[in-house]
Amino acid sequence: MANISMGIVGLPNVGKSTLFNALTKKSVPAENYPFCTIDPSVGIVPVPDDRLQKLSDLSRSAKTIPAVVEFVDIAGLVKGASEGEGLGNKFLSNIREVDAILEMVRVFKDDDIIHVHGKVDPLSDIEVINLELILADTETVKKRLANLGKDVKAGKKDAIFEEQVLKKVLLALEDSKLANSVELTPEEKIVLKGMHLLTEKPILYALNTSEASESISFDISKDMPKPNVIVDPVFQTGFDDLIKKSYETLNLITYFTTGADETRAWTITKGWNAPMAGTAIHTDFKDKFIRAEVINYNDLISAGSYAAAREKGLVRTEGKDYIVQDGDVIEFKI
Repeated sequence: MANISMGIVGLPNVGKSTLFNALTKKSVPAENYPFCTIDPSVGIVPVPDDRLQKLSDLSRSAKTIPAVVEFVDIAGLVKGASEGEGLGNKFLSNIREVDAILEMVRVFKDDDIIHVHGKVDPLSDIEVINLELILADTETVKKRLANLGKDVKAGKKDAIFEEQVLKKVLLALEDSKLANSVELTPEEKIVLKGMHLLTEKPILYALNTSEASESISFDISKDMPKPNVIVDPVFQTGFDDLIKKSYETLNLITYFTTGADETRAWTITKGWNAPMAGTAIHTDFKDKFIRAEVINYNDLISAGSYAAAREKGLVRTEGKDYIVQDGDVIEFKI
């Protein structure tokens, strides 16, 4: 299954729970004090996609089912979280369980909403959060290196290779850089996968502005890390962009199945071949896969029907090696 969960993190009182509530219409506490969100709450949010309804209309489907992203509301982080301050250990373990991080950054001034550091400084807030994640990862990597010592001395190749990768990552962490900034080969990435490092996860920055309050003055294109998206949870703006960018940050794409019963958007990781893509529907599809009949969404819509598309030769037969593309409409043969 594709990785679809985004953990919403940030300092206390930056608007995490307000965003979560507005995104999911699910009731979680959003009071104006630290640590009101102690256990992460999960909300399933549909991905906006104009293509889905058009396909459903074309097939006159009885049901229309969108792709989704899972948002996890995680307790507010404070300085020292990596050493157990506040809800530090719980906070960090909750982040380990998500696939990517949505870092909520407050850019509005409001004297009625306290800032945990006494002033609103978006770049400083990002540094505080990222440093805690870096410190936690540094400890994880050092522990693993210590455990590898005996096997490295014994000359075991796997251990020596893992040590080289971890030392490369440790250098970056000790230089206050995120693990995801280190260039690694596919083989080196496999070594890191089992480590569940926090800063290896993709990060999307959500800049919380407010139409009701004055915002800090800065140049988003120059000053803020990429990728970022501007939202105003109070006025419920920027959400479609946020959900779509979350989907992209998770390295996800969508393919469709369509017919009289239902039209459905299926979520897969970019780069999956046809049998792997079939597992989104059912795990059996990978082993039982024979072939896939594929047509691009735009071709199907312009043809006006499947029958017309077939007549024009737009429906292709693809085998096991076919890499599924975003917007493919697929019928699997098993």
